[in-house]
Amino acid sequence: MLLGSRRPPLILELERHSMPYSIRPALLSDLPAFARVERKAGALFKTIGLDILADDVADPEFVASFIRVENALVVVDASDTVVGFALAFNLDGALHLQEMSVDPAHGRKGLGGNLLKAVDEIAKSRHLSVTTLSTFIDVPWNAPFYARHGYRIAVPAEWTPGFHILRAHEVHEGLPAERRCFMKKSVSESASKN
Repeated sequence: MLLGSRRPPLILELERHSMPYSIRPALLSDLPAFARVERKAGALFKTIGLDILADDVADPEFVASFIRVENALVVVDASDTVVGFALAFNLDGALHLQEMSVDPAHGRKGLGGNLLKAVDEIAKSRHLSVTTLSTFIDVPWNAPFYARHGYRIAVPAEWTPGFHILRAHEVHEGLPAERRCFMKKSVSESASKN
């Protein structure tokens, strides 16, 4: 099914801090919102000296490719305005979280954690037992956040071929490899903890 402009079913409906939010599959009509959310979330990186990421937004065609194959989720508020998103893809037998961003104006409301739960549900529906990601070790809303949600750092001996390819791409893009790590989580373990 190609997600165009019709409204897809909700994945999660969230009631937090008196403002209702929902998580649903992204539509192609949501595409302009991705760059807006990315810019707002990216501004936080300027506060920790990672200006290289502050204005970095994904190519719309890249994002659209995730939407077309139903690998993009959005968090929307009561007016169906996109305030966060997650992009994931199958990588070496796992579901890899390529990117997750939440508009800081909607931060600290559990939206990121709920996006992770929705990604877990996608993995389970595809009979994948692991979710993975690449992130900064020392940024509070990166590795420490993911660790609180059941992820652990994958040591180099656990790296799949895809991890090596992703690391080479990150280095090519100018990301400091010494500050990056891969993390993984067993979806079955997370299901028993929640």
